Amino acid sequence: MKLINGLIAAVFTPFDADGEIDLTVIGPYAEKLIADGADGVFVCGTTGECPSMTVKERKTVLEEWIKAVHGRMLVIAHVGGTCQKDCAELAAHAQEVGADAIGSVPPYYFKPQNVDCLVEFFRPVAAAAPKLPFYYYHIPSVTGVSFDMTAFLEKGAAAIPTLAGIKFTGTDFMAMSKCVCYEDGRFNILNGFDEMLLSGLVSGAQGGVGSTYNYAFPVYRNIMNAFAAGDIETARFWQRRSIDVVDVIVRHGGGVRGGKAMMKAIGIDCGNCRSPFAPFTAAEMDAVDSELKAIDFDSIK
Repeated sequence: MKLINGLIAAVFTPFDADGEIDLTVIGPYAEKLIADGADGVFVCGTTGECPSMTVKERKTVLEEWIKAVHGRMLVIAHVGGTCQKDCAELAAHAQEVGADAIGSVPPYYFKPQNVDCLVEFFRPVAAAAPKLPFYYYHIPSVTGVSFDMTAFLEKGAAAIPTLAGIKFTGTDFMAMSKCVCYEDGRFNILNGFDEMLLSGLVSGAQGGVGSTYNYAFPVYRNIMNAFAAGDIETARFWQRRSIDVVDVIVRHGGGVRGGKAMMKAIGIDCGNCRSPFAPFTAAEMDAVDSELKAIDFDSIK
């Protein structure tokens, strides 16, 4: 089973002025990430606005990414949602069109009551793509679902043969470390919060999945390289630079809305977010440009 290491960009879904998917952006977008040295893309996740997309749209976007990447980096399909049948349909499609792995958030409206319920939700989803590694996308700050992840690994492994690991988007690094160490490192654990990548690496994460990798990839490659070389001071320096970038996007609507402004700033216009996010105004874009100059963003993008 292919495991995921390195840096995976959680990609945005491009929309045009009418809010429709703009597939023409994906080709140049993929070329930029490949040139940057990204190890893969995570398609139609949180950053990709999956809850605001139809099943058909998610399939179309995944197909375009696979076509654009053409085997030059990994493509991980996010298949999560609130309807188990939709999730299984997306998983089967991901395998059919050649994705390298699938991942899923838990159902976040009617929530699972315990780990057993969570595992049972995922059992048919993962089974729909039996050839692909399955990753649980742990992001309790958004989903409101927070269970003991080592218990999930234990029970999930018994029921889901393709369970490969966790995209751990949380701040409990003790819990992350326990997942890393579980059964002598059997599972692949990936860091989810970009501004805490170094903490995740120290805790044993094998890589990361992040939205700011899209427009500040060199920062994260520098963190990874410095950490691998044992140069913690340099790794800390670059993590602080990451935090400078994250501070800008937080002031402008967070990782999805603010991140699309950042993409426009680097010349890859992914459009506005879909409702309920408000469109970006010209004045806001001017403010972003000004704040990026203040942190010398050109030197790190």
